[in-house]
Amino acid sequence: MIALPVVSENPVQRKPDWLRVKLPVGKEYAQVRSLVDTHKLHTICESGNCPNMGECWGAGTATFMILGNICTRSCSFCAVATGRPLAVDTDEPNRVANSVKLMQVKHCVITSVDRDDLKDGGSIIWAETLQAIRRESPQTTLETLIPDFKGQWDNLYRVLEERPEVVSHNMETVKRLTRQVRIQAKYDRSLEALKRISEFGLRTKTGIMLGLGETEEDVLEAMDELVANGVHILTLGQYLQPTRNHHPVIDWIHPDQFAKYKESGMAKGLKYVESGPLVRSSYHAEKHLFDF
Repeated sequence: MIALPVVSENPVQRKPDWLRVKLPVGKEYAQVRSLVDTHKLHTICESGNCPNMGECWGAGTATFMILGNICTRSCSFCAVATGRPLAVDTDEPNRVANSVKLMQVKHCVITSVDRDDLKDGGSIIWAETLQAIRRESPQTTLETLIPDFKGQWDNLYRVLEERPEVVSHNMETVKRLTRQVRIQAKYDRSLEALKRISEFGLRTKTGIMLGLGETEEDVLEAMDELVANGVHILTLGQYLQPTRNHHPVIDWIHPDQFAKYKESGMAKGLKYVESGPLVRSSYHAEKHLFDF
């Protein structure tokens, strides 16, 4: 008998040439790299192998994830582990603030897993983390990439009351694909979260991954809804499949199409559109501090 190779039902497609990543370089990057290694600091930039890490660190921007590394949700695009999270670490705000200070971060992005297991959705740790960073590094500007808090808006407002310079909540995909891509999320609930952030008077930002099977019509419809709900900043990037068990890449979106989407978004009334194959939520985050 001849043993045949096992082939996945969803074979990973070969990446096109335009998705090649440049190696991190530069004096500023090397300095941050040294601090991270010496003090054993943790950033999502590093653990997520972000393709823009060198550029962002060189610009003084870094992203940290709070509330553990186990999520209560099981989105089909995400590589974060799903399950029962560990107990909340009440000292985490101080440790994150110390990392920000040591790294001399100019613009700090904070994100988290979903903590649907907690009555406050993790919002108390969120608020305490922002307070601790402001106490230790008062010159550092802040961006929060927050969950939807299951529509429990008191928890959302607990974070908003700290008035970070930018508040982001990612739609992740278009309306038609939300149920299969973000299994426990709701498209309209995310839109309402963005509307409430904007009405609170804060810079409002969201991100959408492309290549999941959406059409151009889907993307343009999403842009219209984002503008109608007060969103100022939109990031568009190419979805990359973390493992064979995750949602497959349906399309590789050409850079010319990303450029076209940027033009369309600006024409529709968005204040800033970051659009390109390697764009991620925090890419050029320091440039999103414009007046609005």
